[in-house]
Amino acid sequence: MGSQAVIVTVDGQALKGGDPALRMDDLNNVEFIVRYPQKLGSNFVYRCGIFSQLPGGHRQFATLKDSSGKVIAEHLLKEPDDALVYPAASKTTFWGFLILGIEHILIGFDHLLFLFALLIVTREFLSAVKIVTCFTIAHSITLALATFNVMNMPGQIVEPLIAATIVYVGIENIVLRREPKRRWLLTFVFGLIHGFGFAGVLRELGITSGSSGIAVPLFAFNLGVELGQIVVAAILLPFIWRFSRKPDFAVRWVPACSVLVAAAGAYWFIDRVWGG
Repeated sequence: MGSQAVIVTVDGQALKGGDPALRMDDLNNVEFIVRYPQKLGSNFVYRCGIFSQLPGGHRQFATLKDSSGKVIAEHLLKEPDDALVYPAASKTTFWGFLILGIEHILIGFDHLLFLFALLIVTREFLSAVKIVTCFTIAHSITLALATFNVMNMPGQIVEPLIAATIVYVGIENIVLRREPKRRWLLTFVFGLIHGFGFAGVLRELGITSGSSGIAVPLFAFNLGVELGQIVVAAILLPFIWRFSRKPDFAVRWVPACSVLVAAAGAYWFIDRVWGG
């Protein structure tokens, strides 16, 4: 690492660590382990100074441990929040992953389109609650299983399958032109697949059962995903229910939107399988 890549100070004094030990996981994530012989002191700052040279949206997960390996502080780094500060840093880990979860669902257009396709044919509040709840429970299960390395599915399989779920729901809407019976069950099954996709975000940061402090990032990230999902549903449903009162909504608009949903899913499927 260059001299400006990482800057570590204790009580304002710069520290010099030993040569970093490198470790790479099965997702080709690189973990740097640097040991410092000095005592911790009262104000520890670890700062990554190269975010401006990295792709937008890049994240790093920094962990501070003592000589026994006990985790003292953790922080999700990003630009401009590029520093782990102890003792304050441990308090911000939860919020960092909560925000990451919200951001992920809001920019996860495939997940949002899947949710939209599920909800566009709903006519009752209870039905929408069942769908959102089943999606939440299902992807929470596989998110936890994948993060704890109990069950894993490679990204090259998960991502095309997520696209396939979008195609299926879009086509089902076109064929039936009404809310299918037991759509909550379909939502649960497909939600399990989407959960593996969410887990990829944490795995890319090296957060698995092999890392310490996994519970807080997992809970906060999943909570962020749920909050973002609820906000999206709360915005969509009033519009859907208002327009559903019009006679031509089910005849024209539902099929038209579902065709676009299926087309987008098909594009993602092709791109993820053969797009390299």
